[in-house]
Amino acid sequence: MHPRTVFSAALLALVLVAGSVPAGAQTKTGTTVGQFMLIEPSARAAAMGNAGVSTYGEVLAAFYNPGALGHMERSGAQFTYSAWLADITYNYAAVGVRVGGASTLLLTVTALSSGEIDVRTPEQPQGTGERYTVSNLAFGLGYSRRITDRFAAGLQVKYLRETIWHSHLDAVALDFGVLYRLPFGTYLGASLSNFGTRGAYDGRDLRIRFDRDPDRFGDNSSLPAALETEEFALPVLFRVGLGIPMDVTPFSRLHLVVDAFQPSDNTESISLGAEWTFYDLLAVRGGYQHLFQQDSEFGLTFGGGLRYDLAADYGFRFDYAWAAHESLGSTHRLTVGVGF
Repeated sequence: MHPRTVFSAALLALVLVAGSVPAGAQTKTGTTVGQFMLIEPSARAAAMGNAGVSTYGEVLAAFYNPGALGHMERSGAQFTYSAWLADITYNYAAVGVRVGGASTLLLTVTALSSGEIDVRTPEQPQGTGERYTVSNLAFGLGYSRRITDRFAAGLQVKYLRETIWHSHLDAVALDFGVLYRLPFGTYLGASLSNFGTRGAYDGRDLRIRFDRDPDRFGDNSSLPAALETEEFALPVLFRVGLGIPMDVTPFSRLHLVVDAFQPSDNTESISLGAEWTFYDLLAVRGGYQHLFQQDSEFGLTFGGGLRYDLAADYGFRFDYAWAAHESLGSTHRLTVGVGF
């Protein structure tokens, strides 16, 4: 069967699945913590609509599918900087080291920061003179193995901490994914991300002074107490998708991707993307994020990349992505990487 026929059939099936979701269904948007774990780091995949579960060839592919590292041909390291929404900064670093001929170890670090924000209260709306920050940090350790020449699987364990001023939340999560190369060149990927523990906030911002009976005089009206927050789940996300690379001319290649998403805190959606590579050196990319998602803030994406091998075992790459966001403007991602 021709790859284009397979791609069309798979795309039609995914569209029908997403279109079957009731338009009036109630979503769970805003009911999970650790939302920074859903920010996709790869500028390459982001430019292709963040349809990355079937992509491989870079360390950051493990964010979408830990099994993708099993198809890496050499070790590598990548770093992403993003000017995120509302002047928030996002950084992501990943190192993948080949161990033997079929295994890869992974180390990741994620950091997001709001910068300093003025503390305002109803009594002092212009500010108290204090400043606070909101920051998120996560560390990941993963392993992937190519089990056969076509099939690879991987997992990643992550520890994350969310901090708001003097209070914080901790949680542990697991990612798991598989990537299979079909006989006619199409890649089929699936992954489950952020399956983990629930978390609740704690810290000195929740310490208060409490008067148990304000109507009684003579008792202790300033008892030390603490507020207790509810526990919240992490945003679990299931992805499944196809990737179809095809030679267009002797010096150019087209890579088509489509992903279907099933999140725990939102409605189903589909993302589409394409990458046109020239001489295995320059790439132009475009896509669309989260079609059919209820109240989606996402849309068009585009970008490009440059890849150059200095030697047989050494090379570097640079990727850029722009993504539209309906209410808060656009975002930009810059990714640099080396292979060794």
